[in-house]
Amino acid sequence: MRFLITKLPKRTDGSAFQIGDDVDLQYYRLQKISEGSIALDQGDAEPLRGPTEVGTGDINEEKVQLSLLIDTLNKRFGTDFDKADELFFDQVAEAAAANDKLREAALVNSEDNFEPVFKKMLESLFIERMEGNEEIFKKLMSDDVFRSIVDRYLTQQVYEKIHAQQQQYTEH
Repeated sequence: MRFLITKLPKRTDGSAFQIGDDVDLQYYRLQKISEGSIALDQGDAEPLRGPTEVGTGDINEEKVQLSLLIDTLNKRFGTDFDKADELFFDQVAEAAAANDKLREAALVNSEDNFEPVFKKMLESLFIERMEGNEEIFKKLMSDDVFRSIVDRYLTQQVYEKIHAQQQQYTEH
């Protein structure tokens, strides 16, 4: 509603627009972000062991893979993210790697010095990815030709994937 108000012409008498039932809502998205207590109970966290737990660990630490990230989030926060949810994080990583400012910062800094720059931009990367997915959704719901092309493509992809999985299963 607040975005709509900014698009309406300003009234000279200073009164506000009364929109009421004049706006037709076509799409509404309700999303649960999280649920649960934020209080820490004894035994929830592992004890700290020396300086390696505060970010000064060995340079050869293993890199976190997306599946490991999903497993960690599921265990720690009680979520049930799956392989498909990994794509969201992969999309954010791809968008970040394509960002000129982040590329420049990564090329001239150590990872430790790059981290604050990346953290500053991470929220906007999440929002951009969410908005990008919302754009696709809106286009799918409003353009029959667009949806037809996507339907056909996904039908073929899913059909082939299922048959390939079945073939692997029967070979073993």
